[in-house]
Amino acid sequence: MALTNTAPAPVAELRGVWKTYFRPDGGVLVNALAGTDLIINQGEYIAIMGPSGSGKSTLMNILGCLDQPTEGEYLLDGRDVADLDDQALSLFRGQKIGFVFQAFNLISQLTIEENVETPLFYQGRSQQARRRSAREKLALVGLSDRLGHRPSELSGGQQQRVAIARALVADPVVLMADEPTGNLDSATGESILSLIEDLHAQGMTIIMVTHDDSVADRCERVVRLRDGLIESDERLRSLGSSAH
Repeated sequence: MALTNTAPAPVAELRGVWKTYFRPDGGVLVNALAGTDLIINQGEYIAIMGPSGSGKSTLMNILGCLDQPTEGEYLLDGRDVADLDDQALSLFRGQKIGFVFQAFNLISQLTIEENVETPLFYQGRSQQARRRSAREKLALVGLSDRLGHRPSELSGGQQQRVAIARALVADPVVLMADEPTGNLDSATGESILSLIEDLHAQGMTIIMVTHDDSVADRCERVVRLRDGLIESDERLRSLGSSAH
């Protein structure tokens, strides 16, 4: 009898990735990544950690299609991103990845509903489709009663919930969070982490950069970088099990 492979498919895969920054004279300034191999499977909740200068920001930029490797391959949802020109890469990134930042990065002049719609505008979706998706994602993060409010009328935690709704509005395959609780007090940060864990429980793949061990401990897997290399890759719990 043939065995069936039940392993989840990789969402993101780095194969021998180098990222080199050069001096003006062409000499090597630094190898921010030095031959990195990494597989992130569908449904994983993974923390990226490391000291300043370890390469974690460069790794996140490459995983998020904000930068390209100097050498090696990066496959996102099965597609080699090196094949894409800047315009195609930007569109692909918008379809596949949702970003959540420490500073929220909301547009102050727009309502929260309009903020959440914005990524879909750049994808050419109709106004009706944009509005429907925005309201659905704002309901998911518990802000259905604030649609007409502007960011300045919300608390920090509510603004981060808006940012999460915006990250989810295009139904990405990966949610990438860069220190998402860094600007929040501990109680508000706890509520944001609980929301992210709920999204993970529903099957979302989540990659989080954090310097906080207590945040990393809530993930399934922790990847630590040092000097452009993966120093350790530790699985804290099995795929899909609860952090509590």
